[in-house]
Amino acid sequence: MSELVVCCRSISRTYQDESVPVRALQNVDFEVGRGEFVSLAGPSGSGKSTLLNIIGGLDRPDEGTVEVDGTSLNDLSESELSDLRLHKMGFVFQAYNLIPVLSARENVEFIMQLQGIGAVERRSRAIDLLEELGLDGMVDRRPGEMSGGQQQRVAVARAIVTHPVLLLADEPSANLDSTTTEELMSLLRSLNERQGVTIVTATHDPLVMGYAKRQVRLRDGEIIEDSTLQAA
Repeated sequence: MSELVVCCRSISRTYQDESVPVRALQNVDFEVGRGEFVSLAGPSGSGKSTLLNIIGGLDRPDEGTVEVDGTSLNDLSESELSDLRLHKMGFVFQAYNLIPVLSARENVEFIMQLQGIGAVERRSRAIDLLEELGLDGMVDRRPGEMSGGQQQRVAVARAIVTHPVLLLADEPSANLDSTTTEELMSLLRSLNERQGVTIVTATHDPLVMGYAKRQVRLRDGEIIEDSTLQAA
């Protein structure tokens, strides 16, 4: 495998559900090489979203170690995790998580503003990327004035505008029809192939799975299959 961007060793995570322990992940080993496009697949409750959240530093394992781009997440404080996410990761959520009072351009600029990038460069990079993603003429529209597919493209632009080491997408097709899903996944695959963006998605949608180059199936908190695919 190429240089590792993600390295999880013996990851376990248990939640309390009405005082009943639920084992979300059980002793999982998982690696992602630089430039890979991986789909974490499985039904609800399989552990795929938990694993994605642990990789992104949004959750912590009870046992095991996690490294992203050579940095161990286990001993980082919450502020250090936030800083790592800001500079090395991009996130695409099923709910988009756009700021409703900001325009598409301002939503994309927001992350760069947190990084301290100047206003002129922020504006230029945001507009160029939104136009590249097919949102010409929509840079000044607010999320409520856009379709679900257009909002998801803004979310992708926001996630990749800072050139993250790793892009994490949790159920990216959940609110999209099949045509828009294909457009979104074609976009992600293009980013992976043209720009070498390392991508990990969590999904139960076969259409999304088909665009990845590697599929990791989970069931009951364990990896049951890890296979290389011929992308659609």
